[in-house]
Amino acid sequence: MRTVAARAQNRSAALPVTNTGPQEGGTRSRILDVAERLVQVRGFNGFSYADVAAELALTKASLHYHFPGKAELGEALMTRYAERFAEALSVIDGDIAEAPAKLDGYAGLYADVLRERRMCLCGMLAAEYETLAAPIRDAVIAFLDDSELWLEGVLEQGRKDASLRFSGSARETARSIVSGLEGAMLVARPYGEVERFQTAATQLLSSLAQRVR
Repeated sequence: MRTVAARAQNRSAALPVTNTGPQEGGTRSRILDVAERLVQVRGFNGFSYADVAAELALTKASLHYHFPGKAELGEALMTRYAERFAEALSVIDGDIAEAPAKLDGYAGLYADVLRERRMCLCGMLAAEYETLAAPIRDAVIAFLDDSELWLEGVLEQGRKDASLRFSGSARETARSIVSGLEGAMLVARPYGEVERFQTAATQLLSSLAQRVR
């Protein structure tokens, strides 16, 4: 599971964000890299432009040149994160044929983020949803919807070939998986133990898998 997830993250890391020139694109990417880490560790309301500027040795004016306000920065963060996550799911689809293993690969993406002592960007933003600007809220919902849609397809594949068994609709089960994994990350975080997340994820997904006779 870790190998597939790590390969997905490595490939997605090369995904272009904008069509800007080399220098401008480089500065923009570095700003997004630092801001993403700060959100994943502190939350969106837990950092300021001054924090980003200090880490990159830039002026706040330079940050405002690329992102006029924090709302624009947050929207760009979610857009890039969603693009990379979609690419990671595409890698899983391309590398894995069996539905249960695809679910393991999906959970592995979360585990790899937790190994870096970070949280899912979408999960952190969802926790602060009421304080976010409308474009960021929309991006959070779109990310969750896209994740559930991908999982729904995997679940329907597993139900069709009898490798997965679950009651209710595939959409409802997909929502339960996303909620379960996001919650498992949150509970594992204060302990600093990825194993806690992996145990919860394994139990959640193993309840769906069954041997094909």
